[in-house]
Amino acid sequence: MSHLLYRIGQFAARRPWSVLAVWLLLAGAAVTLNNSVGGESNEEFSLPGSEAQAAADAIADRFPQETLFTSNVVFHSEAGLTDPAVRSAVSEAASRLGEGPHVVGVNDPFDPRGPTVSEDGTTAIVTVGYDTDAIGTDEFEAASAATAAARDAGVQVEFDGGLGYAKGDAEPSSEIIGIGAAVLVLLIAFGSLVAMSLPIVVALTGILIGTSAIGILSGQMAVPQIATIVGVMLGLGVGIDYALFVLARHRQHLDAGMPVPEAVGRANATAGLSVMFAGVTVVVAIAGMQLAGIPILAVMGWTSAMMVAITVLAAVTLLPALLGVAGRRLNSLPVPFIRPRPASDPHSASSRWAATVVAHPVRYGVVAAVLLALLAVPVFSMRLGFADAGNDGPSTTTRKSYDLIAEAYGPGTNGTLQVVVDGADSTASPEQAAAVVSAVSDALAADPGVAAVGQPVSNEQQNLAVLDVTPTSGPQQQATSELLQRLRDEVLPAAVSGSDADAMVTGGPAIQDDVARQLADRMLWFLGAVIGLSFLILMLVFRSVLLPLKAAVLNLLSVGASYGVVVAVFQWGWGASLIGVEETVPIMPLAPMLMFAILFGLSMDYEVFLISRMREQYLRHHDPKRAIVEGVGATARVITSAALIMTAVFGAFILSSDVTTKLFGVGFALAVLLDVTLVRMVLVPAVMSLLGHRAWWLPGRLDRALPSIAIDTPTESEPEREPEAEPGTETDQVPDRIPAPA
Repeated sequence: MSHLLYRIGQFAARRPWSVLAVWLLLAGAAVTLNNSVGGESNEEFSLPGSEAQAAADAIADRFPQETLFTSNVVFHSEAGLTDPAVRSAVSEAASRLGEGPHVVGVNDPFDPRGPTVSEDGTTAIVTVGYDTDAIGTDEFEAASAATAAARDAGVQVEFDGGLGYAKGDAEPSSEIIGIGAAVLVLLIAFGSLVAMSLPIVVALTGILIGTSAIGILSGQMAVPQIATIVGVMLGLGVGIDYALFVLARHRQHLDAGMPVPEAVGRANATAGLSVMFAGVTVVVAIAGMQLAGIPILAVMGWTSAMMVAITVLAAVTLLPALLGVAGRRLNSLPVPFIRPRPASDPHSASSRWAATVVAHPVRYGVVAAVLLALLAVPVFSMRLGFADAGNDGPSTTTRKSYDLIAEAYGPGTNGTLQVVVDGADSTASPEQAAAVVSAVSDALAADPGVAAVGQPVSNEQQNLAVLDVTPTSGPQQQATSELLQRLRDEVLPAAVSGSDADAMVTGGPAIQDDVARQLADRMLWFLGAVIGLSFLILMLVFRSVLLPLKAAVLNLLSVGASYGVVVAVFQWGWGASLIGVEETVPIMPLAPMLMFAILFGLSMDYEVFLISRMREQYLRHHDPKRAIVEGVGATARVITSAALIMTAVFGAFILSSDVTTKLFGVGFALAVLLDVTLVRMVLVPAVMSLLGHRAWWLPGRLDRALPSIAIDTPTESEPEREPEAEPGTETDQVPDRIPAPA
């Protein structure tokens, strides 16, 4: 593999315009195809095999009129809605709402057959039904115009659901902020405008192609918006980081006096190969989300893996071509007052720090491990659940409507359940079926956790009945989850006993609870698959048994610590207001698995980059402690720069108004920061020092059975290789085998 990358690097450096032309064609084709067959994001959610999904499917198949896409318009007046002028304005608004685009039905809040005015007469709900779930700006503007007269009459009007989120205020451009931070870090690291620009170009090209590919995929299946957000996060962070590692190695070779094609080839064969294996571990970890059995999570995994794969390809093909164009002008256009030091400096602060840790591994290792363990403590109180409008900012119309509904009708109104009585396989008469539905309704109303039960509504065939159930508690409260389990385990089975009917529960809280339970059931399988495959990859790369084990344990520590901080901030509310989160929120059920996949993969990135350089040094002189110091000294500056860029890119997404995006931003940024400080700079040198020669040992029989994959450049005997650099410069030559420790 290193030989192939060496040849690719040399070819791209010698014929850069040909390679650049290919990338331009790829980008143009991806954008064109996206414009022609691409689709919009789709938040459609399904959970195959769950009771909530089975009930929802039954309604959609046999009672489609109950599956309209709806949004509520909430009217509120402290003086009351009974005033003739106010009532007339609200009624007129309801009538005009029915004239909006894609509207198929609107209820009259004052209809005596089904009024929706609250008991105190201050609030009314108008439900607007649409024939599409794509409720956007046109629908919002029409609804605003329809309710203008009511506002003029002094009535407060708020929107929830699609109408509320269609209003959406302008979001800060997290991508631009992340790129700006990356530019600053690269300028300090390289001190050159030319060198700084290359990783940015590589990352932006990868993002352009990657997001276009996600758009094309959206035209064929449901791809949620969060998949694109996470993909852009990864594309920016990983794209810049991967290019940075190859670029830093190339500059070292140029400083050693190598010709440009040779310097590019060797950088591609060493750092580029590290990028390849690091990217593979990220892709393997993210693709493991397929094991969750949840389509939306699997799609997020594949889109993220696709973005990482594109950035890896750009780092080992596009970047070498750009380096060939830059030639020896790579360090031109220097930045005033910045004098970058060599990445590998035996007298640098990082080298001195590594020597200190190596000399006292137990002291420093225990302190770092205890700190990570303490940060991980909140994980044990993690509560899974989905954020809703109650977690939106106080000034948003969705939050205002949520609060008005909760105050006027009770907190459970914002998260109603639907009980489906399915008699499709029943041989009962219509009278007997009606009696079963009545028994279910009575049993539901008798439960202390139920505030109200709606009138049963049946389909034309009279074999499916739907009852709306309003809990006494809010959708995110533990009491609602307990009610759901009580209905499923006790109340409903008792109500339909003796009949052939089935009773199932669906609705937002039910789907959320089923998602959390399914993910909890499959989490161990997922962890085992991701850790096991990563272990095998690292064992193949580094020819060691203990190194992959050490990497897995330390990565679990850093991921656990990031989980703990996320729980403390979002669920406990520690410092939440500092990042614009006004209310505590449960942890999104999809977040732990998605965060683990991405963070475990990214942690492996730095593991591969750091350990591969330690391995090179160890194979030269077989002094394990010296190799640790030299490896840290050679990579610390680059790894730190890469981590700062990644932290800035992820951290910029904390500015989003969406609480889920904030959660991922905090989790990813903090995990990278912990990984590059406590793990890479403390725990890894400490553990490697304690292992000594044993870190590099692989049993002989296993060594012979495994295929040989070495992170090194082509050997001297290969004809494609140009003459060696001057004596004393770095050669990147390493032997293929590591002897067993004495």
